[in-house]
Amino acid sequence: MAAPTSAGRAAPFDAAAGAYDASFTQRPLGRLLRTAVWRHLDAAFRPGDRVLELGCGTGEDAVHLAQRGIEVLALDASAAMLARAREKVRAAGVAGRVQLAQLDLSRHSLEHVLVAAGSAPGCGPFDGAFSSFGALNCLPDRRALAASLADWVRPGGRVVLVLMSPLCPWEIGWHLAHGQPRRALRRLTAGRAGTVAHTGGGASTRVWYPTPRRLCAEFAPTFRPVTTAGIGVLLPPSYLAGLVERWPRAAAHLARLEDRIAGRFPWTWLNDHYLVVLERSAGPVGRRDGRDAR
Repeated sequence: MAAPTSAGRAAPFDAAAGAYDASFTQRPLGRLLRTAVWRHLDAAFRPGDRVLELGCGTGEDAVHLAQRGIEVLALDASAAMLARAREKVRAAGVAGRVQLAQLDLSRHSLEHVLVAAGSAPGCGPFDGAFSSFGALNCLPDRRALAASLADWVRPGGRVVLVLMSPLCPWEIGWHLAHGQPRRALRRLTAGRAGTVAHTGGGASTRVWYPTPRRLCAEFAPTFRPVTTAGIGVLLPPSYLAGLVERWPRAAAHLARLEDRIAGRFPWTWLNDHYLVVLERSAGPVGRRDGRDAR
């Protein structure tokens, strides 16, 4: 995940780029969580599709899809994350299928970079889009993004979004057990003002925690919800990755059990992250302000 920023100045996640893969992607917990996300991405997109990634980080998901024959235009706010992604794409031999570009979603619309990348609305639309592991939590509201995606994703195309949840039992229980009630409830108390999250290297950014219901309302009516599933229902948050390494067999068992229950209520709401699959409707784009989203 990389927080929105503008090109030419340091992004909150620039300082974390060098250690991101070692601290998350390559650790057992990161692999378990990403594998769960990949199951949904693999079901949503087929070889030959052209998809848009919002918040590509170091490019792990883009490389995975490109190796399956999918073309990816991967966007991120962090120049340092994009540099890591570029190295990874070259090393994997998929440079012909992955295009990387920098975009500040909080300051510019998708058109700002897509037109520069040689795309145009209605001309070669994307077959889908996705965003993994909380990049969209860095936006206080996603209605403008939804309206832009409606212009760029073809009718019937899927949009797969993974956001941090406002209700993470692991986090609440862990911090309450350690006498840290404010940290335990920080997601629930963030509200519309958001809360400051540390991103590494002394940097921080403001984040928000919309519910699955609010997220779907922000994307309605042009996108209809198809699937909601928890990611990190039984597995701990990434900052507790050491627990998985200490008890790998238990973690593997929890991951298998999580796969069976992640799509069932209340686990679609009680999780570290949740995943929502949306489908672009076949009707005309409906410009809406969405002020009733909750």
